[in-house]
Parts: sequence; C-alpha cells; structure tokens
Amino acid sequence: LVLIDYANRLRRNEGYSAFDAIHESGVRRFRPILLTTLTTFGGLAPMIFETSRQARFMIPMAISLGYGIVFATAITLVIVPSLYMLVEDVHGAAQATRRFLGFEEDTAGETTSAEV
Repeated sequence: LVLIDYANRLRRNEGYSAFDAIHESGVRRFRPILLTTLTTFGGLAPMIFETSRQARFMIPMAISLGYGIVFATAITLVIVPSLYMLVEDVHGAAQATRRFLGFEEDTAGETTSAEV
C-alpha cells in the first residue's frame, strides 16, 4: 500500500513516468519492507524452534505467520510493481484505442470527426 501510494505521489507531484515512479518507490521502500520482514520473522524464530510440550499448539501458527510474511515480501517487491506496470499498459492501450476510434481528443487538442 505504501509502495503504490509513494509511486502515485511521484507521478502526480514530481511528474515521473510510471516506470520511473515504481522503480524509485521500490528502491526507496526496499529497506523498510526488508527490515519489517526480518524483525517479524526474527521475533517468531524462538517460537518456531521451541521444543517444549506447551509450545506445540503455537508452533504451526508461528510457522504460518513467519513464512507468510516472507512470501508477502516477495509479492510486495516483485508482483505488485509488475501488476502496477501491467495496469498502466492496459490503461495506455485503452486510451490509444479510444483515440483511434475517435472517442477522445488527440494529444494536439484537435477534435476528431466523432465530436463534430
């Protein structure tokens, strides 16, 4: 969420392209995302490796949470930026199609035959 919000702010306020914005936000947010993952997994590690009888009920939950946060980090750093660019490409293709079909003004500001 923060990664996408930062990319959108760069595009809106700084005039970045979609690729540059998502790249810059990935570079800027990499360290906080990685530190959050490592501290969460590190905090769960003693519970994961516990061998006492009392901890047996909590170990599956700790394993699920620990490896889930590692998997979510991979998704956040790889899949989310890829989907962001995919949505941007689809949006650009839809705009080009609307311009081609005459439903939208050209970039030069001239009206098309459909608007006359």
